[in-house]
Amino acid sequence: MEETVEDPPTSTVLLDHCHFSQVIFNSVEKFYVPGGDVTCYYTLTQQFIPRRKDWIGIFRVGWKTTREYYTFMWVSLPVDLNSDSAKQQEVQFKAYYLPKDDEYYQFCYVDQDGVVRGASIPFQFRPENEEDILVVTTQGEVEEIEQRNKELCKENQELKDTCVSLQKQNSDTQAELHKTQEELEILKSTAQKLEQEAKAQKDGWETELLQLKEQNQKMSSENEKMEVRVEQLQAQLSTREKEMEKLVQGDQDKTEQLERLNKENSQLLLTLTQQKERQKKLEQTVEEMLKQEETTTLKKQQALKDENAGLSRKLSENKIIYDALQKEKERLERENDLLKRENSRLLSYMGLDFDSLPYQVPTSDQGGAGQHPALVYGNPYSGIQESSAPSLLAVKKCPTCKSDYTGDILDFTSEQQRPQPLCLSCPICDKTFPAKEKQIFEDHVFCHSL
Repeated sequence: MEETVEDPPTSTVLLDHCHFSQVIFNSVEKFYVPGGDVTCYYTLTQQFIPRRKDWIGIFRVGWKTTREYYTFMWVSLPVDLNSDSAKQQEVQFKAYYLPKDDEYYQFCYVDQDGVVRGASIPFQFRPENEEDILVVTTQGEVEEIEQRNKELCKENQELKDTCVSLQKQNSDTQAELHKTQEELEILKSTAQKLEQEAKAQKDGWETELLQLKEQNQKMSSENEKMEVRVEQLQAQLSTREKEMEKLVQGDQDKTEQLERLNKENSQLLLTLTQQKERQKKLEQTVEEMLKQEETTTLKKQQALKDENAGLSRKLSENKIIYDALQKEKERLERENDLLKRENSRLLSYMGLDFDSLPYQVPTSDQGGAGQHPALVYGNPYSGIQESSAPSLLAVKKCPTCKSDYTGDILDFTSEQQRPQPLCLSCPICDKTFPAKEKQIFEDHVFCHSL
């Protein structure tokens, strides 16, 4: 039977006024795999008679009225209600209309008046291997889980309140049943008294009937009255018997209602136990997630500390290298100043001006101490030899352009006479290298900067 566009009959009747034991659901699974049809099996009890507008709906656990159904199917009426096959019924829900989430749901049988006549145990729609999936949640999902936990606690409290209400109703029903039994005992004793009185009256009437036969003509009118009286007493006796049958039937109804209340109480206790287990699982999941987050935070902090320590060590090494280079630069500048003063003194001694020379005195990087590594201030006589070179050469001019080329000859001569350094010294660790291993020397100095 497929769903129709027509809405099912519902009502706002609360759970306290429903009769959950008149229809019993059988073979309800703990969970159903999404994407497949679901068959619902149920049994009709003897006290319940199905009608044309009865329907079975899927409700989310925690519903309040029958208007909160998710989907529904109309039930089919059995041909013969007295047969055993008519009591066992089933209805199939198509996969397209089933829920897609993993919330807890249950089947409910609702009659055409909108009153619930039976409810199943809770179940879920989820795959079989869902427990093996590792769930990674964010902070927002943790807050959502906490909010869901609060809602479950609230539903748990509502179920407890409902259980207390049902227990109170059960005690009231038992008190009413006890009172009814006492009234039934009183009625039984009254009926026995009435039977004894009727028997005594019947004996008296038979005696009076014998006397009336003797006085037939005199007491004929009284005899007719007594017959009418007997009929009245018999009618009263029949009425009392019917009342006694009604009381016995009422006693049976009360007993059946007490049994239904006990069944409902058992179902509520089972639902409460499942809710507690689910709440415990949620608390364990939240605790594990908090521990994982704390461990991840500690690891990140330790990694940042290690990186900061490495950068600090590298900065200290670079600072040491910078200080060594700065000291070497200051030392070279002092040596350069000393060489300049020494050259100026020698030039003044020779009677030459430093600015009038056709060449520049080499610095500490090109000449001076670099020409003779064994001398701190270089060769003092090399300047004298080079400074006397212009006086030995005659100043010649080009007869065509009148240009002077004596300085060019002197510069070329100086380049030929300048000696090459024999070794290279590291400015940081003072390690020396041969001049022919210049590439090794540069690599060594570069390693200090790493």
